Amino acid sequence: MAMITWVDEPPRSHPSLVTAFTGWNDAGDAASGALAWLASRWETTEVATLDPEPFYDFADTRPRLRLHDDGSRSLIWPSNDLMAAAVTGADTPDGNSTEVALLVGTEPQLKWKTFTQQIVDMAQRLDSPLVVTLGALLADVPHTRPTPIYGSSDDPEMASQLGLTPSRYEGPTGIVGVLHNACATAGLRTASLWAAVPGYASEIPSPKASLALVRRLGTLLDISPDTSELEEMAEGYERHVSELADQVDETNGYIAQLESAYDQHEAESGEIEQMRSTDPTQFVSEIEQFLRNQRN
Repeated sequence: MAMITWVDEPPRSHPSLVTAFTGWNDAGDAASGALAWLASRWETTEVATLDPEPFYDFADTRPRLRLHDDGSRSLIWPSNDLMAAAVTGADTPDGNSTEVALLVGTEPQLKWKTFTQQIVDMAQRLDSPLVVTLGALLADVPHTRPTPIYGSSDDPEMASQLGLTPSRYEGPTGIVGVLHNACATAGLRTASLWAAVPGYASEIPSPKASLALVRRLGTLLDISPDTSELEEMAEGYERHVSELADQVDETNGYIAQLESAYDQHEAESGEIEQMRSTDPTQFVSEIEQFLRNQRN
C-alpha cells in the first residue's frame, strides 16, 4: 500500500526540509506554531500527504467533523502534509526567490519506524540538502527572558557556526528525536532546534518560543522573514502570562528565582537542564490548575 500521496511534482530546487509535529514534542504549540506562521506568510503549494491509517489509534487521536457554510460536512483526519514554500523578496538576503519544504504533522501512536522512513523517503525524493527538525520542551525557564534555544547537528562545522549546543538529556523521546536519528542514519544532513517553554505556563500557546525558533531557523537557512507580527504576539503572550501569574500566591518569588538562575547560567547557550528551582512542584501544580480553570 502506498503511504505517500504525491499531489504535485516535488520542487526541482532541492529545498531544505523543515518538520514539526503537534504532540509530546510541541510544548506551548511552539514548534508547530512556528511552521504554521511561516506557512501563512509564504506562498505554499501542497506537494504530498501521508496516509494516516497505519499510524494512528483513532480512538485516541480522533478525526474531526467540519461544518461548512453551505451546511455540508467533511471529515478531517490527522494530517502530515508536505508543502513547498516560496520564499521571496525581503525574506531573502539577496532578494532572490528560494524554496523551503515544510512538513507540519501530528505525532503518531503506531509504527514509528515506518512513519519516519516515509519522511526520509520524502526528503530523498526532494533531494534535500538539509533536514531540520523543530521541537519544544517544558523547562524551568522564566517567560520574562529570551526563549532559550538549543540544538544539534551532524555537521560539526554547522554546529560550531550556529552555536548549536547538544543537550545532555537521556530518557524517553518523541517522534522528533526518532526522525532526527532516522535521517542521520540514512545519511541525510540534519539539524535539530529546540525551544524551552516555561513549565508553569504549559497550557498556553507560546508565540514567544515560536518566534525564537523562526529566528534561529532563519539563521540556519539564510533567510530573513519579517517577524514584526510574531513579535507583537510574543509581547502579548508575555503580558498575559504575567497577569495570570500575579493571581497565584508566591508566583513573583518563584519567577524571580528562575530569572536569577537564567541569568546566572547563561541559558541562551543551551544549558537549560542546569536550571532548577528549589522546590517548584507545589507551585507548578497550583498554576497549571489555575490556567486549566481559565480555559473552562
